[in-house]
Amino acid sequence: MLLRRLTLSDFRNYSELDLEPAAGLNVFVGANAQGKSNLLESVAMLGTGKSFRTSHESDTVRTGSDRAVLYGEATLRSGRVDLACTIERSSRGTRKTYTVNAHSVRYAGYLGKMRVVTFVPADLQLISGTPGARRAFLNIALSQSEPRYYYELARYRKALEQKNALLRGAIEPDPELLATYNATLVEAGTAIVLARDELIRALGESARIAHARFAANEELEVSYEPNVPFEMPTATVIAAALEARFGHYAEAERLRKRAIAGPHRDDLSLMLGGVSLAAYGSQGQQRTAALSLKVAEYAVLRERSNEAPLLLLDDVLSELDEERAAAFLAEIGEYEQTFITATHLPVGLPAGARFARVVDARLHGCAAC
Repeated sequence: MLLRRLTLSDFRNYSELDLEPAAGLNVFVGANAQGKSNLLESVAMLGTGKSFRTSHESDTVRTGSDRAVLYGEATLRSGRVDLACTIERSSRGTRKTYTVNAHSVRYAGYLGKMRVVTFVPADLQLISGTPGARRAFLNIALSQSEPRYYYELARYRKALEQKNALLRGAIEPDPELLATYNATLVEAGTAIVLARDELIRALGESARIAHARFAANEELEVSYEPNVPFEMPTATVIAAALEARFGHYAEAERLRKRAIAGPHRDDLSLMLGGVSLAAYGSQGQQRTAALSLKVAEYAVLRERSNEAPLLLLDDVLSELDEERAAAFLAEIGEYEQTFITATHLPVGLPAGARFARVVDARLHGCAAC
């Protein structure tokens, strides 16, 4: 997959931008607060329909404007796809609309048309942060690669919200209604757990191999920590485990007034040489592990779709030592299309990489390195 054209209007600090990225490595260099991260954010939003930097997406509309428009032209193995995402803000709130090849679509029909893998400084939270950050990582990868997953995740979240409202007493107690919600949580939860288990197995193997290239003397282990354990990764076994756990915690949930068991409490385990990375890993080790996870995500999405996703890397080299940075640059030099930002031109860029300097939301001097 290649992003052939990116057009922005009133997005962040860009009043307008018309960019034709090259295949291979595209490097954007500049001081802080010039628009480098905003550029990567726009490409990510074209792919996922959401910002990786804020949940208040009205913030992405340029000051003084009511609407931001992102447009992209990409080529896939199956042909060309044109994507547009519009963010409008008003006194009534923020509204987003999506089009694919000039046809208006719902978010579910937009997601996955142009797959992206992002790495930003906040992704260090994949290692040292809360389980919620790691679940979000899994959800984004699976929603882009498996349309059914997004549907089941939405079903699960809605049923969970309804169950919690019932447990809080927001609606009248109703055992039959609670049983209905639990049945939906079992059905959707089973699909979610199966998909996560399969993805994490693939991610674990790919991340282990990638990490060995970046840090040969350290072995990374990635494994699934489901909130509801199961003996075999089959739908029947997982559904039975979920049903049993919901029954076991029924009284505790009634007392606590919230659902306390299910895939919404899943986690990933990340170990280096048998030791917890979150507890004992240095910042350099944690950053290398996070990069390895992103390389693994890229590899798995490419294998599943037979289409290389776009790789977006925001200031990824600043805290890597020279050896690890060189190994990482060699790794991504072979990728179909990568976008990377830095405050200074990185040493050891592969031949053919192209760079541009970003100054006050304007690009200057696109050239081959």
